[in-house]
Amino acid sequence: MNDIGVDDLNVLTEETLMNPEALKSMVPAPARAMETVSGGRLAIKKILIRQDPRLFLIVGPCSIHDTTAAMEYARRLKALSEEVDDSLLLVMRVYFEKPRTTTGWKGLVNDPHMDDSFCIAEGLKQGRRLLVNIAELGLPTSTEALDPVTPQYLQDLISWSAIGARTTESQTHREMASGLSSAVGFKNGTDGGLEVAINALQSVSAPHRFLGINHQGQVSVIHTRGNAHAHIVLRGGGGRTNYDPVSVNLCEQQLLKARIPANIMIDCSHANSNKDPRQQTLVTSNVADQIVNGNQSIVGLMVESNLEWGKQSIPENLADLKYGVSVTDACIDWATTETMIRALRDKVRGVLPGRKSLAAA
Repeated sequence: MNDIGVDDLNVLTEETLMNPEALKSMVPAPARAMETVSGGRLAIKKILIRQDPRLFLIVGPCSIHDTTAAMEYARRLKALSEEVDDSLLLVMRVYFEKPRTTTGWKGLVNDPHMDDSFCIAEGLKQGRRLLVNIAELGLPTSTEALDPVTPQYLQDLISWSAIGARTTESQTHREMASGLSSAVGFKNGTDGGLEVAINALQSVSAPHRFLGINHQGQVSVIHTRGNAHAHIVLRGGGGRTNYDPVSVNLCEQQLLKARIPANIMIDCSHANSNKDPRQQTLVTSNVADQIVNGNQSIVGLMVESNLEWGKQSIPENLADLKYGVSVTDACIDWATTETMIRALRDKVRGVLPGRKSLAAA
């Protein structure tokens, strides 16, 4: 008998999680919610293939930590979406997982109580319940697909997905995204370069086979057909912005050279705003001017917005949290969001119907 220990030397405990099918039975999605998801996905795909002249905007908090505040935000965004629907498709940003450069709060799914207790089962329930409630309002949602297991629990309620700058280069995430049912945006790398995102777009459009879990939670070999509705998200990086006309034109050229349709989303936050929420309004205005002046490639924007301005640190006493204020990146407030989106709609509404696609030759 060999008593030499070689397995799990750094593992403290294991916890068996409910399978995706069980969570969906616990928090089912009514027909109204599924109609919203399906309708949002179809609308975005039509925008990407230029059957719908509108822009789509991913708008909402940097991350969700308070589901009550998130529902208040969703109701306001739904009302605004009906007002601007002739030109803009508004999709609520509902991000549950946060990639951390070193350490920090990892998001609602991982740590819903914000105390390092990591009650992931509870986080998944809260997240799914919130997505159902927002979808029942008739408002489509978006999220970042970060953990490769989480999509089986939540992605049936998502109309658009992002792959972040830190994971765009990851083959695991490219494979996962090839099987997502929604359109997906790949952000350029944190250094501001386009190569990793363009490589990702080529990869994600192809079929893949990889290890994952099925709806019963069993480890499975997943076979995908490839995602035909992936596109690039310019978010700046390496100390530089990349939403200006020159940067956008260079991106168009590289996409077309790689035989990828020139569909570009501009992330108005992150490096493009130098993490200063006040800059998001300027970025949005600049993008609107580009469209008015003839740009054909920009199909969407991403905005980090919350009920209140700025950000806050997570206090030791959670009762001291300020309502409607981000606990991750700083956001613009609701009043600024309304003004900015209305101004964008007013600028571009007259030119959107005449735009054409920039397809690869």
